[in-house]
Amino acid sequence: MNMKSHILTALSEQFTRWEELLSSLSEAQISAQRLPSEWSIMDEITHLRAWQQRSIARVEASLQDREPEFPNWLPGVDPDADVDTERTNAWIYETYRAQPWSKVYQDWREGFQRFLESGEGISEKDLLDSSRYPWLKGYPLAYILLASYDHHQEHYEKLLAWLQEHR
Repeated sequence: MNMKSHILTALSEQFTRWEELLSSLSEAQISAQRLPSEWSIMDEITHLRAWQQRSIARVEASLQDREPEFPNWLPGVDPDADVDTERTNAWIYETYRAQPWSKVYQDWREGFQRFLESGEGISEKDLLDSSRYPWLKGYPLAYILLASYDHHQEHYEKLLAWLQEHR
């Protein structure tokens, strides 16, 4: 198995784990605030979806050989800068928290599938070449796919631990 297949398989498995977990919960469980956090499971999915939009923008830009067109977030804030991450996350929470679960879930699900499909369209050479996309500042595009996997995994593990503690 080549590196591209390995990464996309891991992402696909990550998607399946999330789908199984979410389908095992009621909408009330998904929407309930989880103490001590103020975030519900739905808020976690909204958070993942919002950040996923930036990853999709990068992957799709690579397919079209252009600079990424990111979603409009907070003006003057670089969401990728460590100092602005908390502000960005707070903005995501406030902006999307009133959406119904059906919309949140559909957007996340479609976004994840779009991300996987876009990843399929990238050659392994372009995926691994750290100089191929200057806007990635020396990182290979594979980093974006792996970072998305890691982000979903981080939230999945925390959520599983919380669910096991509170069941």
